[in-house]
Amino acid sequence: MHTFRFVGLAFLIPGVVLPDLAVAFAGPAAYGDLSTSILALLAIATLGSTLGIILVWAFNILGSVDLLYAFYEGNRVGLGQAPGLQGAAYFIPTVLVPLLLITHALVFLLLLKPEGVRIAQTRLN
Repeated sequence: MHTFRFVGLAFLIPGVVLPDLAVAFAGPAAYGDLSTSILALLAIATLGSTLGIILVWAFNILGSVDLLYAFYEGNRVGLGQAPGLQGAAYFIPTVLVPLLLITHALVFLLLLKPEGVRIAQTRLN
């Protein structure tokens, strides 16, 4: 699911969102999602190794911080006052973000359990 977070780049495309959408929200949300997507792909590619576990931690921390910052910034710029500014990208915060937050929490739970990391490494080796 997180490998498809490049969809957040839609916040930068005029016609998908209205031109009045605050750049202070759109830029960090879009590029934070892209960075998280790239880290997720790298983590999947290297999951059987120690580097893979490190990348999962990095992906999960960056992805969580990105979503929380987008909440903060969206609230700061008053995105809730004019939700139509998101245009066709409205589905991202309404449908995708709750699912992403849940999966981030689940990944943190697995990472914090020593047997969860061991199981992930054994299944891939």
